[in-house]
Amino acid sequence: MLNTLSIRNLAVVESVDVHFYPGFHVLTGETGAGKSIIIDALGLIAGGRGSAELIRYGCDKAEIEALFELPPAHPVWHTLNKLGVEADPNELLLIRRELTSQGKSTSRINGQLLNLSMLREVGEKLINIHGQHEHQSLLRAEQHMSLLDTYGDKVIGPAKRKYQELYGEFSKVEKELKELQETSQKAYQMLDMYRFQLEEIAAADLKTGEDEELSEERIKLSHSEKMMDSVASAYDQLYGSSGLESVSRSLSRLDDVSGYDEKGLKPIVEQLQSAYYQLEDAVFQLRDYRDSIEFNPERLNEIELRLDMISALRRKYGDNVEQILEYYGRIQQDTDMLENKDEFIQALEQRRDELMSVLLVSAKELRHARKQCALDLARQVEGELKDLQMERTSLEVRLELQLDPNGYEFEGQKVRLTKQGIDTAEFLISANPGEPLRPLAKIASGGEMSRIMLAMKSIFARHDQIPVLIFDEVDTGVSGRAAQSIAEKLFLLAKTCQVFSITHLPQVACMADHQYLIEKRLEASRTMTQVDHLNEEGRVKELARMLGGVEITEKTLHHAQEMLNLAAAQKASR
Repeated sequence: MLNTLSIRNLAVVESVDVHFYPGFHVLTGETGAGKSIIIDALGLIAGGRGSAELIRYGCDKAEIEALFELPPAHPVWHTLNKLGVEADPNELLLIRRELTSQGKSTSRINGQLLNLSMLREVGEKLINIHGQHEHQSLLRAEQHMSLLDTYGDKVIGPAKRKYQELYGEFSKVEKELKELQETSQKAYQMLDMYRFQLEEIAAADLKTGEDEELSEERIKLSHSEKMMDSVASAYDQLYGSSGLESVSRSLSRLDDVSGYDEKGLKPIVEQLQSAYYQLEDAVFQLRDYRDSIEFNPERLNEIELRLDMISALRRKYGDNVEQILEYYGRIQQDTDMLENKDEFIQALEQRRDELMSVLLVSAKELRHARKQCALDLARQVEGELKDLQMERTSLEVRLELQLDPNGYEFEGQKVRLTKQGIDTAEFLISANPGEPLRPLAKIASGGEMSRIMLAMKSIFARHDQIPVLIFDEVDTGVSGRAAQSIAEKLFLLAKTCQVFSITHLPQVACMADHQYLIEKRLEASRTMTQVDHLNEEGRVKELARMLGGVEITEKTLHHAQEMLNLAAAQKASR
């Protein structure tokens, strides 16, 4: 659940800290008081796009913080782990978002920076905001398949993943086949050039890292005379009377007297002995290195010629031997394909047909899973709509094959295969008995759409584990008994998740567990928005205002108290 929301300098909000609780929350207040700013703030926390225009006038930045308390088994912890965010499931989760007047945005989770796409991936596991635009998304048939798949993920998900894996492999083979079949004459003209390049690179007999090894050897051979003089001179100096012999004589003399002062002199003698042995070893290694230095002009000439040849190949095929060999492998594969085009086409056609056979079987399984879930979803939505005073409404999630005369044979029809399957889905509704089922966009009113969306949200809330569900004026266009039924549905929905609703209806407000009043006030010639968590007395006054408008009378106060009492009794009975 969402524990705390802190907002600084967002729109007309200067500073607000709001604490929330389990259950059903309503946000009420006059039109234009700033109720939507709370929703905007949560939208930013969930990864919504920000804008410098949202920052309070005269301020450099806006800051929003949200503190969540979530069970260790919640899927968001897995998402955070996948994104590399360190978070302890036994602790609270803090999300912070900043917007600057320069248009920059910064997001942090438990102090760790995230980009916007990462925040959005986390946010969609925590917050679901339903506003008026979602009415429009429900009217778009292309969104319906996604809703069905979300609902039936346990049944549809495995079949869909299997199908999409096969579809990906099938599409890859089809693409390769198409490219090969469309190979142009120009590609065949490239074949002669490829053959020449292959012969040229093969004749060079390159070895990985060869250019670096030869360069190192060339340096040594080029400076062998100077190296011999320096190494031999150093050896003579170290091995002669002024080197090892001198150290040895010094050690002998010190060893004779070290017994007279074991504490002071003996450690020095031991240190010198150790240094002597190390020096002796180094001198002998230097002698061996001197003996290994060679003067070989012929070898140097061979290296120069070899490096010149490699340099010529590098100008044509790559920056180093590794890239040249990589290019060789690539054109070898292309040459082989061009030289054996017919065989490749035949093999790809055979693989495509094999995959097509398996893919169509998988598509059929996916279609069957969707049909099963479509019936169940329609039945559940109808049940929810009965609770929302739409008991005569019939709903069907209709699946239709995507027909295509140039498509693939499926159960006697030509169908088009897409990544999503072979079907389209559309929600059809009949609001009254005897009327035919029609698309939502053609028959649903605003009030009906609100209730249909609420019905679907109630169902999805039991599946997606999103802890915070927000409704921005979901009760628009309804009144009377329908408004009461929406209030009851929101209250019951809050048993499975934390529910927030912006509302202008007293029937909805009185069913809430917690009510917050959003008000504007003028302070030092600046407009401020404040948020107050109402107590019982405050709720009575606010409900009276919602019932009677500006003027609050004893009658409206009495009516408001009665509504709260009836709502309390109804909630207790549930």
